[in-house]
Order: sequence, then C-alpha cells, then structure tokens
Amino acid sequence: MGNRFFRLVSFLGLTFLMLSTAAFAEEAAYQPALYSTFWALVPPIVAIVLALITKEVFSSLFIGILVGGLFYSGFTFEGTMVHILQNGFVTVLADSYNVGILIFLVILGGMVCLMNAAGGSRAFGQWASKRIKTRVGAQLATILLGCLIFVDDYFNCLTVGSVMRPVTDKHNVSRAKLAYIIDSTAAPVCIIAPISSWAAAVTGFVPGEDGFSVFINAIPFNFYALLTITMMLLLVILGVDYGPMKTHEDNAFNGDLFTTADRSFVTEEANVSSKGSVLDLVIPIILLIICCVTGMIYSGGFFSGAGFVEAFSNSDASVGLALGSIFAIIITIGFYSIRKVLSFHECMNCIPEGFKAMVPAIIILTFAWTLKAMTDSLGAAPYVAGLMETSAAGLMNMLPAIIFLVGVGLAFATGTSWGTFGILIPIVVAVFENDPQMMIIAISACMAGAVCGDHCSPISDTTIMASAGAQSNHVNHVYTQLPYALTVAGISFVSYIIVGYTRSLFIALPFGMALLFGFLFFVKMRGSQRTVATPAN
Repeated sequence: MGNRFFRLVSFLGLTFLMLSTAAFAEEAAYQPALYSTFWALVPPIVAIVLALITKEVFSSLFIGILVGGLFYSGFTFEGTMVHILQNGFVTVLADSYNVGILIFLVILGGMVCLMNAAGGSRAFGQWASKRIKTRVGAQLATILLGCLIFVDDYFNCLTVGSVMRPVTDKHNVSRAKLAYIIDSTAAPVCIIAPISSWAAAVTGFVPGEDGFSVFINAIPFNFYALLTITMMLLLVILGVDYGPMKTHEDNAFNGDLFTTADRSFVTEEANVSSKGSVLDLVIPIILLIICCVTGMIYSGGFFSGAGFVEAFSNSDASVGLALGSIFAIIITIGFYSIRKVLSFHECMNCIPEGFKAMVPAIIILTFAWTLKAMTDSLGAAPYVAGLMETSAAGLMNMLPAIIFLVGVGLAFATGTSWGTFGILIPIVVAVFENDPQMMIIAISACMAGAVCGDHCSPISDTTIMASAGAQSNHVNHVYTQLPYALTVAGISFVSYIIVGYTRSLFIALPFGMALLFGFLFFVKMRGSQRTVATPAN
C-alpha cells in the first residue's frame, strides 16, 4: 500500500512537473501577432500623449499598460489581465535591480526627512540667504550643486531638490524651473562624469572594446549633455525664458511658485529642530556620497582585488546605492543622536515619513517599469535594431545624426536611457568596427540621444525623480521642460551632421554653442525676457 501510494504521488508530481514545463515552454515560445512592428511603440506613445493632454500621469500610464497588454494577448480579456499582472507588475517588482532602486529611494526619502527634521536644510537656507541675494544667484547655486553631485542621477535629483528648495523659494524661482535645473544636472552631468553609475552602465554595453576608454573618448562628442549645461547657464545669466516656462516664471516672480491649484505633490515639513546647523546637512550628504561610491565599487569587486576604475565599470548601481544609503542613514542617525539634535525616537519617526514622501514617485516608477515590460514583450528592441541595421548602408556620414534621432525616439517612448544604450551601442560597435573614430562619434550620439529622450519623456525615472526632488507637478515639469530640451536636441542634431562629415570636434561643438547662444540672444532681443534683478521678498 505504501509503495503504491508513493508511486501514485511520484506519478502525479512528475505529471505536474511536465505540464508546468510544457506551459512555461508554450509561454516562452508565444509571440504576439504585432511582435517587432511599429505597434510595439504605440503603448508608450499613448501614455505620453494622454499624460500631456490630461495632465494626469497615473491613469495615462495605466492606459498605456492596458494597451500593451491588449496588443500582446490579441485583445483577449484573460490574456491581457494575466500578462499585465504576471509579466508586468509582478515581474518588475520581483526584479532585483528594481527592488534595489526602490530601497535606495525609500532610504533617501528617510535621509531627506532626517535632514529637514534636524534643521539642517533650514540652517543651510538661512546661511545661503545671507550670501545669495538674487534669483540669478539662487539658480546658479542650484546648477553648481547639481554638477557637483555627479555620482548618480537619482541621488542628484532628491538631494539637490531638498537642499535648494528653500533657497529658490525665497527668491521666487518657480518649482517648474527648479525641476528643470535638477533634471538638467542629473542625467546630462552623469553621462559625462567618468565616476558615475551611468558610466558604469555604458561601459558594460561595449562588447569587445575597452568600455571605460571608449566612454572617456566619447565625452567631448556628447553634444546634447554639453549643450544642455550651456543652455542652463545662458538662460539664467541672460534672464531668458520662453514657452510654458515663461508663464511659470512670471507667476513665480509675482509669488505663485506652482501655477497650478494642485498641491498633492507638496509634502508637509515635520517639526524642525532648533538645534540644527549647516553641518547637519553637509555631513549627511558627504556621508551619502562616500558610502554610495564605496557601495558601488564594492559591488564591482574592488575589495576582492579589482582596480578602482575596473570596479566602477563593473559595479551594480542598484546594489551599490542600496548598500551605501543603508550605511549612510545608520551613521546619520548615530550622528544626530550623539549631537542630541534629534532623539533616536524622532529619527525613527522620520523613516516612515520619508517613505510616504516617496510613494507617488514609487508608484509612477512602478507603472513606468511595467509599461516598459509591455513594450519589451511586443519586440520594440528588435524592431528598432532592424531599422538601424537597414539604414546603415550608404549613410555613414549621416549615421551619427540618425543614431541620435533613433536614440531620442526610443528613450522617449520607453522612458529609459540604459535600455537604449543596451539596444543601440552593440549595433554601433558592429557597424563601425573598422573605423574607431566614427565608432566613438556614433557611440556618443547614441548616449546623447538616449539622454535627450530620457530628458523629454514623462515616463522617464529621472524625470519623475526631478519632479519629486523639486516637489513640482510632474506634468507641469514635463511640458515646461520640453521646449528647452527640444531646442538643444535640434542644435545637437545639426552638430552631429557636421561632425559626421568633418569628423572635427573643434568645428561641430563651437558651431553648436554659437548657434545656441544666437538663438537665446534672438529670444532676448524679441522682448521675451523678464527682469530678474528685483531683490527677493
């Protein structure tokens, strides 16, 4: 009896295993009818257009996800729901990299709450207000701080936002303008910083080459990043604004920082300690930088014998940032407790408060990742790769400009720079295998296009983080930033045409900068500028 029972259980178990394996193989082999066609890009396009029209990001992203699920399942109810839930939300939230980023965001939210509660942010604002007397100074200080925090774009967005909000608010700089500055000193700075999570990502996508050397050589040709930084400086120094941003800045000049009745994105400040000083802001930020860099090189094998550069190239940003932020917040709590700025109980209360402040950003990120999963399941990557490979022949001189446009479109539609790197860089390396100089130019065009598309996209994680850091309405940030980003994108496109034919950095980059200056000077002469010398209230 016992043997028969054992054989029955074994038979049922084996049958279940075979059926499960068959079902998995069937799912893995399934390919939707719309796979690797233009329709693969429709779900993110739907989400982006709806977000810009309705100014409501959550429902727009969900409708984009729903469209992707319908396309994948062939418009069946059961298939759509299973795909969205199982292959969408569950999969992206089970991904170790995504979980690491979420942990980092939660801890960073706690750090920001701690710094505010300890009075560090307020003390810095008081210190800065004695030295920064104008709106120009407030914006330049924000740009400088953003350029100094180049290790990671997430870290940049939330830290710069929390530190500079009191200063820019005092000088009546709109939250939309603050979000633009934060966003423009996040990815565009990280992509030209050799020691950053972005550099580590790019070097991992260059097969058969010295990835770090390629990244260094590509920096001067990254026209979008360099011109974006130039654009910020010229906008502030010349006192020029145009498009929707001008409306926001004019309103802020008259005391309305938001230009919208919605204030759901603004978090209330906790009780602030009266014992705080500038050190209570500076030391935690330095700790974050040191711990995050240490965490990244640890994940790259630095403490197992790898060199610093090699470790940074091989690092896992998700693991490194999560580890670094955990150690940083533990040390910060100890620091505040020893100084008696905050009690241990007050420090612990800041953790859930910081988590709550990050909830809207986490929801948007989760939706954006799920939308990307829908796009991936529809074969967006092979569709774009096929377009790139068929356009290569006979267009070698124009190819950097074409690669830039493809990178912009792909990153805009998917909301990810790193995914765009992963798709395009291996193709670029294969096309220009026998032309090292053009390969460097084309890789830089790919990186610039990816950052530009990421910069413009409302479903980009960096754009979402910039809105969170500035506590600005997300859709307001997107449509006020878009004219500025598209201006730089157009000039970058022309610069890549020039460098494709001349192969000369010293012709293309100065031409792009002169064209940018000429455009902004023309806008200023047409009377679109606003007086910025009025002292703060």
